[in-house]
Amino acid sequence: MKDLFDPETVEEVQARISRLQADTRPLWGRMTCAQAVAHCAAAMEFAVGDTVPPRMIVGRIIGKIIKPMVLREDEPMRRNSPTVKGLVVADRRHLPTEQKRLTGLINRFAVNGPGGCTTEPHSFFGPLTPEEWAILMYKHLDHHLRQFGV
Repeated sequence: MKDLFDPETVEEVQARISRLQADTRPLWGRMTCAQAVAHCAAAMEFAVGDTVPPRMIVGRIIGKIIKPMVLREDEPMRRNSPTVKGLVVADRRHLPTEQKRLTGLINRFAVNGPGGCTTEPHSFFGPLTPEEWAILMYKHLDHHLRQFGV
């Protein structure tokens, strides 16, 4: 299974991010390309510990059931999966700025490895190991990159 502690996976994700274009229309969902990249950066900020994920009591109950399926299967995340309200990006964003921000966060996550990962629980899935964060962040990035055809 791919994760963001693997240098080859990081390189692949970075290359896909660089292929995004501001005028690329999503295959599903409502976000623009720049909003989706900003959304992914906000999620990475949770993973590196820059921000603390909000608590979702209902999500924590359901998340415990779904977590093993999401993290242990090689299948991609489903279209229109629910998101944490704090990660919704509704304002206008500049794609090159957001691409730079996201790639910097991915690099930081990968370089710092497990020791640089947050110890805060995920909003929906609850406590995650650094390896689980690395898998989840890859799957999340892949989900949105597929949303825009890269």
